[in-house]
Amino acid sequence: MSDASDAEGTRVGEMRLFLTALQYFTRLPMPAWTGHGQAQLAGVARYFPAVGWIVGGVAAGVLWLTSLLLPAPLPVILSTAAAMWMTGAFHEDGLADTIDGLGGSANRERALEIMKDSRVGTFGVLALVMTVLIKLAALDAMPVLSACAALVAAHSVSRWCSVVIVWRRQYAGNLLHSRAKPAVPAMTPTQFSMATIFGLLPAILCGIPAIAAVTVAAITLAWLLRWFTSRLGGYTGDTLGATQQLTEISFYLALLAAWKFY
Repeated sequence: MSDASDAEGTRVGEMRLFLTALQYFTRLPMPAWTGHGQAQLAGVARYFPAVGWIVGGVAAGVLWLTSLLLPAPLPVILSTAAAMWMTGAFHEDGLADTIDGLGGSANRERALEIMKDSRVGTFGVLALVMTVLIKLAALDAMPVLSACAALVAAHSVSRWCSVVIVWRRQYAGNLLHSRAKPAVPAMTPTQFSMATIFGLLPAILCGIPAIAAVTVAAITLAWLLRWFTSRLGGYTGDTLGATQQLTEISFYLALLAAWKFY
């Protein structure tokens, strides 16, 4: 009886962590029993890629449904808007702040100061515009069902890339005032393995070309790791958002290129 109770408690605990991750990174309403608080957020990093299943799945659903009624490129635009609404443009905000801070030649302290500024500069605006345009163009170039599969896979893989940064690098900002605080505690190998499964499994939906897409996303991740380390000495919450955005578009572009050979 005790073993059964322990197993049930473990399942409930893991479900609460997953719902906490959804609560933290999306606008979706969660059951009251999910709860909230900094202590509860300590183990959610393993479920970051699983959040991509939900965000990508909803975006794919919007794309498919609207494609039955509306001409291109409207379904892709509405799908992208749905994903942004779900996350509150959380990752896009991180991208803009990161490019504002690191796009110029500011030193580490000044770059971190710029990244904390709520105002968006020229570099940040250009990064947002170009990223959104690339997403729209890439998804619109795919058949509808292929784009749906790509959305789920890219949202999951890109969030796994952010987890890799948490796994491999130290936090570089002011931890007391950061929304990335719950991700900072060290992950165990088991937790990272869980995140890897959640992150890479959806790539199967894209078939063999997904190998190229994941590889290019990983190369982009390696470059970002080196850039963030050389400029900041580690990562911040903003750079995690930038990583998600840049590896997501890398996945789409590589997938499109790989499909030409299959």
